[in-house]
Amino acid sequence: MRFFHTADWQLGMTRHFLAGDAQPRYSAARRDAVAGLGALAAEVGAEFVVVAGDVFEHNQLAPQVIGQSLEAMRAIGIPVYLLPGNHDPLDASSVFTSALFKAECPDNVLVLDRPGIHEVRPGVEIIAAPWRSKAPTTDLVADVLDGIEASQRTITRILVAHGGVDVLDPDRDKPSLIRLAGLEQALARGVVHYAALGDKHSLTQVGDTGRVWYSGSPEVTNFDDVESNPGHVLVVDIDDANTVSVTPHRVGHWRFVTLHRQVDNSRDIADLDMNLDLMTEKDRTVVRLALTGSLTVTDRAALDACLDRYGRLFAHLCAWERHTDLAVIPADGEFTDLGIGGFAAAAVEELVDTARGDDPEAAGDAQAALALLLRLTDRGAA
Repeated sequence: MRFFHTADWQLGMTRHFLAGDAQPRYSAARRDAVAGLGALAAEVGAEFVVVAGDVFEHNQLAPQVIGQSLEAMRAIGIPVYLLPGNHDPLDASSVFTSALFKAECPDNVLVLDRPGIHEVRPGVEIIAAPWRSKAPTTDLVADVLDGIEASQRTITRILVAHGGVDVLDPDRDKPSLIRLAGLEQALARGVVHYAALGDKHSLTQVGDTGRVWYSGSPEVTNFDDVESNPGHVLVVDIDDANTVSVTPHRVGHWRFVTLHRQVDNSRDIADLDMNLDLMTEKDRTVVRLALTGSLTVTDRAALDACLDRYGRLFAHLCAWERHTDLAVIPADGEFTDLGIGGFAAAAVEELVDTARGDDPEAAGDAQAALALLLRLTDRGAA
């Protein structure tokens, strides 16, 4: 038996930093990653898909988002089992019980809306642990497995669950955490044979059994310091002896990249320019820059021109403010050859003195004014 394990689609997600056409293109990419499972299923021979929670970004979505999402699921063409997670729990406002969802839900899409056993076909069962609120007070996996014994028949069981695992969470006392020891005991007894988990957006194997995995989100949702390995769907094989084999397939196309750079002179700026230039698929790449160093006003103007250019090419380019520390210090003689005199020259000297001063706000304004002056005289062009 072969199936797909995926999770954390979070359809309808927006990223506050995406402007212009970048947000619609990002949303479309998330839907395309879902719809594209149909072609991959035909290629690898997958029977069905389990989505381990957070199908939608939240329960209050525009009708267009719900309709387009359901069309993407229809395009998969094989059975798709949706588990409500913490973003889209089965509460009173659940998207899964809305009139629109019920009216337009494709025949191949099934909601795992009750805890317990769901038959996929004879010999294959899903044990589901859906969320009914955003803050469960118990381990939902332990709850659903309690009382279920290993089948006396030849049945393969897949646990589909959502949430953090205690061994990966620094706050191990949270009541909703999945207790790995109990889950591994259920695996050892043959109560379940594979645990498809959602909530962690990076591809992650949990424990040493090879049977407990987070698939991660099929399309990136955060920067690489938070998500080290997103953009996958898992192809899971379970044979007649219930031996498990897991193969990741990359399906994501967007990247959220962080670059740390020390920039102290024009050579460093040229290196940064080259690194940005060499990055491919810029229209699907978000770059966050952590820049440190000390620059002259001329070099800072050149850096600004460089960033301005690439800001037009990437889906988004920004400074990581908490990790950016650039000092701008006017160099001696930096403004002596501008070809100006009299009052204008005196004003420039005053700006230079202010830019070197101890008042951070005034210094910043003076540095910006000097940088603009250099750019207007073409000396700060990249």
